[in-house]
Amino acid sequence: MKFSDLNLLDPILDALASQGYETPTPIQEQAIPSILLHRDLLGAAQTGTGKTAAFAIPILQNLMSTRSHPRQIQALILTPTRELAIQIEESFRAYGKNLPLKSVVVYGGVKQYQQELELEKGTDILIATPGRLLDFIGQGIIQLHHLQIFVLDEADRMLDMGFVHDVRRILKVIPAKRQNLFFSATMPKEIADLASEILHNPVKVEVTPVSSTAETIQQSLYYVDKE
Repeated sequence: MKFSDLNLLDPILDALASQGYETPTPIQEQAIPSILLHRDLLGAAQTGTGKTAAFAIPILQNLMSTRSHPRQIQALILTPTRELAIQIEESFRAYGKNLPLKSVVVYGGVKQYQQELELEKGTDILIATPGRLLDFIGQGIIQLHHLQIFVLDEADRMLDMGFVHDVRRILKVIPAKRQNLFFSATMPKEIADLASEILHNPVKVEVTPVSSTAETIQQSLYYVDKE
């Protein structure tokens, strides 16, 4: 299968071709058609499997067909770390470079002024870490009334980093009617419970054994003295 077999818009196909993308990874091949049909999705996949493109590409296409409030946040991607948030935003920008959609990334650990300026210009897609997103919501800088698509990425890392309470707070302020995409490399009970709360009749995509490491990752172990 090639990306051209997935019924994607020509501007997206052209952007993918410019990135050197021809053949979708297993998670992209399985997830993209279901997301294009506006189905909720539960993905068991870790970083390194092509997961970001698996949700970014169909989100861009869906927003082009349902974009009723331009420059209002219609897709929210929640992710645990600044580094991952930046990477995801770069992917949206690359795959959507031929589309009139705008994406903005917000995260903590830096002053909020520059991010606030970007938000004031309006955006269709917001990529955020939980703490900074809640700060902006609390200050009235971010409104999520028009949200159509919610992505929870790296859910198990959210749990490890103590963000699950923040995630639940965010869920209370976003529209109940929305498409939900949930990705986690592992499924401990608390994450499975959260998934069951968020998702409605989801398509399940599992592309690698739970807890396995992507083949592109090299690992080394060094034993050291206690001192």
